[in-house]
Amino acid sequence: MSSWSPEVGEVLVASGWTPGRKVETAGWRSMFAAAGLAMHDAAEAFLQEFGGLTVNVSGPGISCARTPFELDPELAWGEDDRFTEWGEAIGRPLYPLGELDHGRSFLGIDDMGVIYLVETWVASFGPMPHAMESLVLGVAPRRIDEGHEPAGQPS
Repeated sequence: MSSWSPEVGEVLVASGWTPGRKVETAGWRSMFAAAGLAMHDAAEAFLQEFGGLTVNVSGPGISCARTPFELDPELAWGEDDRFTEWGEAIGRPLYPLGELDHGRSFLGIDDMGVIYLVETWVASFGPMPHAMESLVLGVAPRRIDEGHEPAGQPS
C-alpha cells in the first residue's frame, strides 16, 4: 500500500517490515506522556508500522551518505526538551521516533506526518512516504532555521 520505490521496499522488508505490520505503541505513549510529550495520531500510525525497526543502510546516497537509523522512541529518552523546544520553534508538535547514524541525531514526526532530523538544529525529510524514501536512499533533509515556519517556505 505504501508508495515507495522497489529498492526502499526491499530494504524495509530486509529490516523486518511487512505490509500491514502493527506493533504495540502503549509503552512509548506512556513513557513520553510522563515527560510531557503526547503521542499524536501521525506518530502512532508511523510507530505501529515501523516502530522497532533498525534499517542498516550505508554508502553513497542521492545527495548525502546513506546512514543507518533505528525507529525506537526509547533511544530519544531524556531528549524530550529538545523535541518540545523544536516543536514550538516550527509550530508543530514533534514526537520522537528514534535515532539516525547511531545516535548522532534523532528522528521525530509532527502531527502532519512530516519526519524531521532533530539535533541542535532541525531539518525536514518531508512527509511520509517520501520521507522514508529520503532516509533509505540518502537524500539530505532540508534544514529549517529556528523561528521560521516550515509550511509554505521555498526550499
